Amino acid sequence: MKQVITKDGSITFHSEEYDETYHSVSGAVEEAFKKFVEPALEFVKGKQEVRILDIGFGLGYNSAAAMDRILEANLHCEITIIGLEKDKEILDKIKELKPMIMTYHAIQEMVENNYKYNREGIKINLMVCDAVKAIKKVKGKFDIILHDPFSPKKNPELWTQAFFKELRKHIKKEGVLTTYSCAGEVRRNLKKAGFKVFDGPVVGRRAPGTIAVPITR
Repeated sequence: MKQVITKDGSITFHSEEYDETYHSVSGAVEEAFKKFVEPALEFVKGKQEVRILDIGFGLGYNSAAAMDRILEANLHCEITIIGLEKDKEILDKIKELKPMIMTYHAIQEMVENNYKYNREGIKINLMVCDAVKAIKKVKGKFDIILHDPFSPKKNPELWTQAFFKELRKHIKKEGVLTTYSCAGEVRRNLKKAGFKVFDGPVVGRRAPGTIAVPITR
């Protein structure tokens, strides 16, 4: 697994299995904050408890960035994160990293503690298994879903209508899903699964990300 230094100075890795990097080479940490987390903040403003589902947990940048921003706004907010990641090799890289994310120590401690963390109002539970199978075992609903698999071309099973329908079951009616892809088929599958979609911010890549909210009747 080859290390790659991205343009904001943060580190990602290149997956041999998928022949892609885990993050945008334009800036791994920048993408976590600006493309995944910041578009979701308006949906959890003022909440005292926030539940996050992180699909394609990888190095944990998205979850850590979410903790940073949520706690900046409300230091006493309780945060629960469920992460899904099948590649144990990428998880083993977490302990050696020093990204510019204040709460990243919680991600590192979680990895060292059999993929569990429960301190000071933050709970993290990482399921190390295939997301298609794991999503059926996930319990409860979430305020934020961070959807960050490899590309639809390389990791198509996590971008299907069927998988998005599973995510739809696990999102609160006022919740939000954020992802980096704006591919036409991805957005069509989200719509068929019961989401309304919007453009997310343009960060690094030329195209915007996608923000999806559940359609409620």
